[in-house]
Amino acid sequence: MIKSILSKPFFYLSLLLFLASSVFAQDNTTEPDTTNIWSFGGTGTVNFSQVSLSNWAAGGQNSISVLGIANAFAKYNKGHNSWENSLDITYGTLKLENQRLQKSDDKFELNTKYGHRASEDWFYTAQVNLKTQLTPTYTPERDALLSDFFAPAFVLASLGMDYKPNDNFSVFLSPLTGKFTIVRRQSLADAGAFGVEAAETNALGELIPGTGERLRKEFGGYVNVRYNKEVLKNVIFQSKLDLFSNYLHNPENVDINWENLINFKVNKLISASIFVHMIYDDDIMIDVPSEEVSVPVRRGPRLQVKQSLGIGLSYSFK
Repeated sequence: MIKSILSKPFFYLSLLLFLASSVFAQDNTTEPDTTNIWSFGGTGTVNFSQVSLSNWAAGGQNSISVLGIANAFAKYNKGHNSWENSLDITYGTLKLENQRLQKSDDKFELNTKYGHRASEDWFYTAQVNLKTQLTPTYTPERDALLSDFFAPAFVLASLGMDYKPNDNFSVFLSPLTGKFTIVRRQSLADAGAFGVEAAETNALGELIPGTGERLRKEFGGYVNVRYNKEVLKNVIFQSKLDLFSNYLHNPENVDINWENLINFKVNKLISASIFVHMIYDDDIMIDVPSEEVSVPVRRGPRLQVKQSLGIGLSYSFK
């Protein structure tokens, strides 16, 4: 197993970056400004969408939707040390005429990152990231549970080097990362949801309740890229890319999580946003329709894509 890990180009690249940063640590180290040790800030946005029809010949449904987005951060900088904390919460609901209130979006992400300056642009870094959701998600018929709070939850704990040439861009490289998938709901764990080990089966091929694993552990390499900049006046582009390779199982299959957000600031209160989120994880199986009559549904890893466009009220604080 160790021989397999050491044979990976990712391992050698990360090791080279460690050594290079250590060599230049003393000559290029500069003292950051310590006038303001802590900085705080955040934004809150509420987007609305409503459709009302009366005697509309083309048909359609009355609907109303609300999407709330909240982001907050706390950053500490003193001497050679930095500590960055961020919290992102998204929650949306949709109500169609004569139908139940449905959830349209649900996200909770907490990130904390500690860095010790190695050179002008490099930091020795430890990072912990948590992603989950706040409330249960059901099928449209509400006859089956699809996900819930901490079902799943994805936790990444990483050690590596963070390259930060400026405040807008950073690349975190970690050859030592533990990825933990938690499925708190036993019924989902028994079904093998989100890549955990499914429940055992009896002689009849039926699942034995309570035997599914609720924790999946992986060890591998991790790359985290962040970009945040005002590309045009009152237009801010944010991009977050996460790449993870499991050293112990199919390391060539890289898990991808890529989020892109464009914020348009109309004035102090009115804003618009475009959001695109893509996920690929070959351990997460998804049912898709099949053209074959004998096999109406095929199950396998798929590229997951979520898109949203919103116009609403926004407030920022620092």
